[in-house]
Amino acid sequence: MWFDESVFYHIYPLGLCGAETVNDFISPPNSRLKGLNSWLNHMDNLGLNALYIGPLFESSSHGYDTKDYFMVDRRLGNNEDLKKFVEAAHQRNIKVVLDGVFNHVGRHFFAFEDVLLNKEKSRYCSWFKLNFNGNNHYNDGFCYEGWQGCDDIVKLNLKNPEVKEYLFSAIRYWIQEFDIDGIRLDSAHCLYKGFLKELHKLTKGLKEDFWLMGEVVFGKYNRWVNSEMLDSVTNYECYKGLYSSCNTYNMYEIAYSLDRQFDNENGLYKGMNLYSFLENHDVSRIASVIKNPAQLKALYTLMFTIPGIPSLYYGGEWGLEGWREISDKEVRPALSLQEDVDLTLHLRYLIERRRYSPALAYGSYKTIEVSPDFLLFVREYKDSHVYVAINIGGDNKYFTINGQNKQLYPYGSEIYFY
Repeated sequence: MWFDESVFYHIYPLGLCGAETVNDFISPPNSRLKGLNSWLNHMDNLGLNALYIGPLFESSSHGYDTKDYFMVDRRLGNNEDLKKFVEAAHQRNIKVVLDGVFNHVGRHFFAFEDVLLNKEKSRYCSWFKLNFNGNNHYNDGFCYEGWQGCDDIVKLNLKNPEVKEYLFSAIRYWIQEFDIDGIRLDSAHCLYKGFLKELHKLTKGLKEDFWLMGEVVFGKYNRWVNSEMLDSVTNYECYKGLYSSCNTYNMYEIAYSLDRQFDNENGLYKGMNLYSFLENHDVSRIASVIKNPAQLKALYTLMFTIPGIPSLYYGGEWGLEGWREISDKEVRPALSLQEDVDLTLHLRYLIERRRYSPALAYGSYKTIEVSPDFLLFVREYKDSHVYVAINIGGDNKYFTINGQNKQLYPYGSEIYFY
């Protein structure tokens, strides 16, 4: 499938475009989406062929507090702007995946506003999990289940057939009106299996190669990735192992995760292409997290060559820094296109290798050699063999591939094709 051979770019549009923090719901559409065409050119120049773009639809603030699933957020533009943006991406052979926030909505969502107005008499009470014998810090006169205890985000009752049909009608609209290629499901680990199975059937019926990828922070990934539910999920286990192995000079950590997940004999997820990343809109920038900047290029080489679908978060190509612990804006900044740096050139090389190597897209995984600061593994597919050597230490490394002696310089990485 196209997604197995893709390298994704991840944009958080409200941040990138410098949108207002709070939506006033009265301003005319801003049309900031039109300014993203230059970023499509940038993606094309890097060799990227898929885009995961964060929340786009009308919301109260950060995009994950949806007000209207059928209208583009006025801070970004209007529906016609989004339609033209997707068309422009497709003209460059770039697939477009939208953020699907179906576990919860914002307090301005029409059904919840009706509950606020009519309390127990609202016809939408069953759309949420409500308790009219309590109260909340908004003093609404009732309690409800918020996402992870956040009262500004209200959880939907996805077992209500009316709620499901409402969301499915929005998804049909997205596919038919905007011609999107996939959905990244926010908080997928919170969505019950019946909903995901129906979503799978709906989307694959509309587009056979439609991609469903779920945000799963913990748990066994094969609970969600299977022929009836999702095509992929976020690989948070390897995300943590990637940077932690560098910071502690302990490549055994990431090697253990890779063997556990993908070993060609006993891997739990062998044959699955999970979604690989070093940073996103919810975590600190990798250039801040990693303690030794000299390791960064080798770390990206590792992420791009292990089993999985690699993703580059906007600004990462220039080594942008930022701590999520300080604020969301640290990792979701307004940003203009910048000049290439050495890291950009390295990433362009990795993107090309990943896109045009069947072994890196589909191949098996096997660890060959590991030490505290060195990892050597092989990916195999049919008659193709790709060896990857990673050196995160300050000394030369010497090793052998197919009887040939090799040398890797400090903080170096190399991909060998056979």
